[in-house]
Amino acid sequence: MQRIHRSDLSASITVFLIAVPLSLGLALATGAPLQSGLVAAVVGGIVAGLLGGAPLQVSGAATSLVVVTADLVHRYGWRSTCAITVLAGLAQLLLGMARVARSALAVSPAIVHGMLAGIGTVIALGQLHVVLGGSPQSSALANITALPGQLAVTNPTTPAIGAITVAVLLGWRRLRGRAGRLLGAIPAPLAAVVLATAVSAGLSLPRVNLPAWSAPVLPALPSGPVLGVVAAVLTVTLVASMESLLSAVAIDTLQGRRPGPHAPPAKLDRELLGQGTANVVSGLLGGLPIAGGAIRGSANVEAGAVTRRATVMHGVWVLLCAGLASWALELIPLAALAALVMLVGIRMVSFAHIRHVQRHREFPVYAATLGSVVLFGVLQGVIVGIVVALCLSLRRLTHTRVTVTKEPECHRVRVTGQLTFLAVPRLTRAFAQVPDGANAVVELDGSFMDHAAYEALNAWCARHRSRGGHATLGDAVGRTVSEPVSAHACRPWTPWRNHHCTRSGTVPATSGGQLLGGVSAFQRNTAPLVREELARLAREGQRPGQLFLTCADSRLVTSMITSSGPGDLFTVRNVGNLMPPPGSDASCDSVAAAVEYAVDVLQVSSITVCGHSGCGAMQALLGSGHEPGAQTPLARWLRHGRPSLARLGRIGRLGRGEVALADRPVADDLERLSLVNVMQQLEHLMAHPCVARRVSEGTLHLHGMYFHVAEAQAYILDGSTSVFAAVGPDAAPDTAREAAKV
Repeated sequence: MQRIHRSDLSASITVFLIAVPLSLGLALATGAPLQSGLVAAVVGGIVAGLLGGAPLQVSGAATSLVVVTADLVHRYGWRSTCAITVLAGLAQLLLGMARVARSALAVSPAIVHGMLAGIGTVIALGQLHVVLGGSPQSSALANITALPGQLAVTNPTTPAIGAITVAVLLGWRRLRGRAGRLLGAIPAPLAAVVLATAVSAGLSLPRVNLPAWSAPVLPALPSGPVLGVVAAVLTVTLVASMESLLSAVAIDTLQGRRPGPHAPPAKLDRELLGQGTANVVSGLLGGLPIAGGAIRGSANVEAGAVTRRATVMHGVWVLLCAGLASWALELIPLAALAALVMLVGIRMVSFAHIRHVQRHREFPVYAATLGSVVLFGVLQGVIVGIVVALCLSLRRLTHTRVTVTKEPECHRVRVTGQLTFLAVPRLTRAFAQVPDGANAVVELDGSFMDHAAYEALNAWCARHRSRGGHATLGDAVGRTVSEPVSAHACRPWTPWRNHHCTRSGTVPATSGGQLLGGVSAFQRNTAPLVREELARLAREGQRPGQLFLTCADSRLVTSMITSSGPGDLFTVRNVGNLMPPPGSDASCDSVAAAVEYAVDVLQVSSITVCGHSGCGAMQALLGSGHEPGAQTPLARWLRHGRPSLARLGRIGRLGRGEVALADRPVADDLERLSLVNVMQQLEHLMAHPCVARRVSEGTLHLHGMYFHVAEAQAYILDGSTSVFAAVGPDAAPDTAREAAKV
């Protein structure tokens, strides 16, 4: 317990050092009094920290509300903006009591990421003017058009301070050697602001000006059209709630990746109640609107926070700093704070999110939301994004292409897209082109078929067969199917938990009953479809082309992530996807024998070692649960992973040759060890004579793979660069094969 208290204390200091400059910068960006950012940090830390449902989430001035708040201050004034903050907090309390938090997460991620990217763009454009020594304009377009004039009158000193701040923020984590490890304990925002303040000492620059503390002025109801005020309240409520809920989910995921004790999972409805209460208090005390933030929350987790004490103590430190050290805050140049917030805005435009959205064919929604937020505002941008998402979904549901191709042995009817009642007329016209008595193959390349289309398809098949013809239904890769995919919810896969296909009145509701129920579902639904293929394999024997060595983790379904079927993969699974080198103890003979059999007898052409995120074996190696001298079977097995742990240590000491992911930073040491372990096991494979011989002959290739479970994303190792590249939905097999050779 004492160790937990120390972790929370150190984490609270780390987050406090990040929150102070960030809060001042966000207040500067909105045009609100600078102390309003500190008020929001104090209230967010103490009130939201005590009452919220996400223990490790750190709340404060909302990054995503900078644009909205700046518009409210300009339109209604500061007192009215505080009143809108109070009303938005009350709305959040109502939403929390209505228990709608989970449904709020149903909004398309493309809309959320597009909204955040649009807000980040507007923030960056506005703060660029402050870095150049000017003032932000009222809109993004005005900021763009005013930029040439601002550049013409800029004093070089102010942008130089901003450039120093940005350089420190970008380069702080890249410092190497012993000095880099020591300085890395200091948060980058604090280091950047302190260095910029030191460099600007003695220069005549605009600086932070905190007025003497006085009793807060009570909020005043805005004057103006009621609909405009309602829209403002709804905008603050929506954006603050979405940012808080999404951040809470992200922080839960982040803490799940680290070893050691974990805080309880987030209770999202309670989090809304805590955020609502905090916004009411912040508005009454003259603070900015509050939301949970991923920047502060992730820093809290990475600093080792275990309980909500870290969040609350960070608020206490901000309060003490504002009361006792305001003189130090007034030394900070405004250009440094503006550069800090500008970089935060730029980072809200995430290229990893863009690639993710593009993979799911949601980029039009993302682009429409981003552009509308920049041009018209946050609420308008979200509405446009929702409309575009609905139109895109409707188009996908109704867009169906039906073609008929005459081939030497059959007439092929290919249906691309969703098969609904709207496509029945086109389907009927296509069937009319198939002569009576002909051999017909109908390919269904879609994931949905409604009842009307199913009836039309079955009716034509029955009629065609009654006239002497032959009709076969198949999918896009030529596999025969006997009913539409949507007719059975268990194809290709479904979880056991509480699923009707694994429950039976004659089978007890136990894990064994689930297994028997699953086998029964296989016999009922899948066995008729695969019986012919399995009979062929039984006659001809197995001839797999691949050996797949992976972890025993139940979340890693090899056939699913490789789209393979019976006879394709020769699979070896063990704890940690380990490949002990030759000369290991006899307990490792099973793995070595499997490799020898695959290489020498089955003559596989490639071997893939696949690690994965959240690996318990790697987590045990990083932790202290399995000491080198322990004699349990698990501890003895994990000794074969210690070369990977040593390799990770060498990477940290030497600072070169570090393993990396191509499209995003490596999340933490657990993920880094999982990647390093794949490379180490490939080296162990090469130490086996049968593998080395086949590789030297050019008849066997080794591949490294990493699978991120939460993102359902596979990565392939490029052995020449130690970089794992994400496999896209349109990756060319030949290109991917060459890139993955080790």
